[in-house]
This record gives sequence, C-alpha cells and structure tokens, in this order.
Amino acid sequence: MPLIALTGGIASGKSTIARRLAEHGAVIVDADQIVRDVQAPGSPVLERIAETFGSDVIGSDGALDRAALGARVFGDAALLKQLNAIVHPAVRAESQRRFEAALAENPEPVVVYDVPLLVEARVDDPWDTVVVAHAPASERLRRLVELRGMDERAAQERIDAQVSDERRLAIADVVIDTAGTLEATRAQTDALWERIRAR
Repeated sequence: MPLIALTGGIASGKSTIARRLAEHGAVIVDADQIVRDVQAPGSPVLERIAETFGSDVIGSDGALDRAALGARVFGDAALLKQLNAIVHPAVRAESQRRFEAALAENPEPVVVYDVPLLVEARVDDPWDTVVVAHAPASERLRRLVELRGMDERAAQERIDAQVSDERRLAIADVVIDTAGTLEATRAQTDALWERIRAR
C-alpha cells in the first residue's frame, strides 16, 4: 500500500490537503487524533504526563488540560522533549495499528499519515512519499491570529517550537504551496492524487 506522510507547520493548510485526499478515497490516519486518543482519561500515557508535569495539568473531568500543559512546555525545550518521550512511542504504536487495519480492510488502500511532527519524530520511517504543506511563517502567524483567534505571542511561540521550514522542506518529495487560494491548494492536491494513483 502507498504510505504517504503529510506534514507541515501549524496553520500550513495540512488539514485542507488531508480532507481533499480523503474525498479522493485516501484513508487518513490523523496523528493529532491519535495523540488525543492515547492521552484519554485513564490511559497509561495520561498517568505518566500527570506524574511528570503535575496533577494540575489534569482537569476536574479527568481529561488532559491541553492549555495548562501547553503553557508549561511551549518555550521550554527540555520539558517539550520530556513530553515527547512519553507521547511519541504510544503514537507510533497506535499509528502502526491503524495502518495495518486500513490494509486489512482494503488490500490496496492509499494511506495518508497526517503528522505535524514528522521531522521531529518519524522522519526515518519508510514512507513512499513525503508531502509538505508549505506557507511562509508570516502567513501562518496571520492565520493563527486572525482565523484561530490566538494571541500573537502565543502563536509565534507555537511556530517557533516546531522545526524550521528549511528542515521540513529538505525532506519533501512533494511540496504543496498553500499560500495562495483554496482552489490552488486543491488543484495541487488533485495533481498529487493523480500521481499516486498512476503508480
């Protein structure tokens, strides 16, 4: 099965590309959703997060307080590394299970792993194609502030916490430029789909 890694910085238009590929019939495995699933109340991952970062990152409902955890780790490379050491192995195992489930359901699926932290955590996996959604950091900052209502400083911290565009672009087999119109992004995604299917 073709295994496509789709990555990009925060607010780079990655979700738009994933939705378009899903419309074409790709199976989307969403790393962010897996992170939420493996951190569900009562999970071993959530217990380790509470042990490491304190019980105040757990809400009264027993769920992870993402804002509290984010405020603690973003801007502190050592704490972010500790968090990743807890979360990444669980995400890797669960994503592999979902890839195998997609193959069991359909002998010839196109599986797209929508993964923000590809460079940081999964770059050496055997991907058939690495697709990078790319828009300049200034445009991504604008989207975070104007479209997601984030405070500009918090938005910049999120961007700065991720790897540089240069490192992301260096691993790309395909770059989809998302700085233009939605139609232009979709057209590039359609062309990518044709290439994948032609193989």
